[in-house]
Amino acid sequence: MTSSDLQEQLNLKALNLLQEDAYKIEKLIEVQMENLATRYCPLYEEVLDTQMFGFSKEVDFAVRAGLVNETVGKQILSKLERNLALLYEALNQKANQSEDGTL
Repeated sequence: MTSSDLQEQLNLKALNLLQEDAYKIEKLIEVQMENLATRYCPLYEEVLDTQMFGFSKEVDFAVRAGLVNETVGKQILSKLERNLALLYEALNQKANQSEDGTL
């Protein structure tokens, strides 16, 4: 096995690990969206924020180590951030509806 083969395997492994972690966070977001109609949980929101922060550090490390292309890392992170923004938008709408009594 050549060093370029080893580097390629490391790059693929890093990308796969990032994608697995991104998937886990997406599932957390989906669960919260499904439960949006039943209850609002600030603790869950905090967990998501913490997960996102940790994941952004993972991506940053992988990019800085040369394991993942910067553009790819940003794309993965951007997709999660969009999903999280949708969740927060839905939470805000629910909160506004509750205040207005229009649930």
